[in-house]
Amino acid sequence: MQTKTSSTRMQTIIDLYDMQTTYFKSVLEGIKDEDAHNRLNTKANHVAWLTGSLVEQRYELANYLSVAGNQAAQELFKNNQGIKDDVNYPSLISFKEDWEKISPQLREAMVKVTDDKLDEHFEMMPDMKMSYYELISFISYREANCIGQIALWRRLLGYEAMKYM
Repeated sequence: MQTKTSSTRMQTIIDLYDMQTTYFKSVLEGIKDEDAHNRLNTKANHVAWLTGSLVEQRYELANYLSVAGNQAAQELFKNNQGIKDDVNYPSLISFKEDWEKISPQLREAMVKVTDDKLDEHFEMMPDMKMSYYELISFISYREANCIGQIALWRRLLGYEAMKYM
């Protein structure tokens, strides 16, 4: 799928976004909910947390770009909350539904984002300013990273490798 972006800087990011939208679905294919919570006796983030975190990240970016909405499990992830040991996270199906809902809306907002908006700086947290372009670039990187972690979990949990096609 090709799209002409309002800002030429966004073209490659949109290409990555489209790949990662598909890879998210592929990497979760066939994983059982009970396995999604298995940390294999480590402190690593399990598949359910990684998945919910990715969904939350897309909703947060959408909010920054004036697209309203929240995932169903927002309370577990808002304000960049880390994994909680005693929480049973929602099903992967629930996360996939929220992903399907926000992904086309966020994509449209990213295609339309202007250079002026990309150059605009905002306070991410106290004493930390960044531009929207820096935020979008970081989120693209983080999505790929988290999808890669889930791909590794697939193998560690005994599933087949992720399919890219």
